[in-house]
Amino acid sequence: MTILAIPGRKADLGEGTAVRRLLPTRGKRLVGPWCFLDHYGPNEVEGRGMALGQHPHIGLQTVSWLLEGDILHRDSLGSEQIIRPGQLNLMTSGRGIAHSEESPSSHGPRLHGVQLWVALPEAARNEDPTFEHFGHMPETGFGGLKATVFMGELGEAASPAWTRSPMLGAEFSALRDGREDIPLRPGFEHAVALLSGRAAIGDQPLEIGITYLVPLGEEVLSLAMEQGARVLLLGGEPFPEPILMWWNFVCRTPEEMMAARTDWAAGRRFGSVEGTLPSVPAPILDPSTLRLRG
Repeated sequence: MTILAIPGRKADLGEGTAVRRLLPTRGKRLVGPWCFLDHYGPNEVEGRGMALGQHPHIGLQTVSWLLEGDILHRDSLGSEQIIRPGQLNLMTSGRGIAHSEESPSSHGPRLHGVQLWVALPEAARNEDPTFEHFGHMPETGFGGLKATVFMGELGEAASPAWTRSPMLGAEFSALRDGREDIPLRPGFEHAVALLSGRAAIGDQPLEIGITYLVPLGEEVLSLAMEQGARVLLLGGEPFPEPILMWWNFVCRTPEEMMAARTDWAAGRRFGSVEGTLPSVPAPILDPSTLRLRG
């Protein structure tokens, strides 16, 4: 098996929130419908902690997954939900939604997690926005490895979250040292990211901050992990539609992107979010810089 390792980059979300951006990268824009992956922490939560003011989304699902700590989600539908490790927050933006994310007032001492986006296919990208919280996600075992499946299916575990494309999102944790063969769907692209500890694919050690791409057609992933290590596995059928990504939007045309930015600046379409965090202004958009990605 030939594994392609693509380094991520550091990104600053403001308010002292630094992340490792693993998708999109110059070497890979999408893995199946997965179009965005930020890995943050583990960090000591100081002061008010995370404070991402209200900002808009269109054309995607946000998938929030924690390893440590807690985050308070609010959105323009009126949702208000704290997420903790092992739970899933799934927000489907459809034609437009706004949300904020912050550390709750009685937050834990550390924060560690991933924020992911899923590009919505044409048939779903203009639907009504929704928010869902799942308090417990299904688990399945592979020898000494435990897989928690938060999107799609793996082995005997199937997530209750509604997906609009064939896909997989799972976190592996090692109960003891070991190597196991993980079944893959050969029609899926897959990506692996080390979240903590020590692990390897075959004989290739994994490093934090790098996306490891598994090519189409592979049916087994040989995953070795030391006790306590945690690894993220993403997969999906190659996304059939080219997309445009800019700021917090996934679109198909520059005109659609400009309209979304204009609506956000004018206070239209996305609604408002309760709370004290300020609204995040959209950066300047030069339509000539937009490129279709697939």
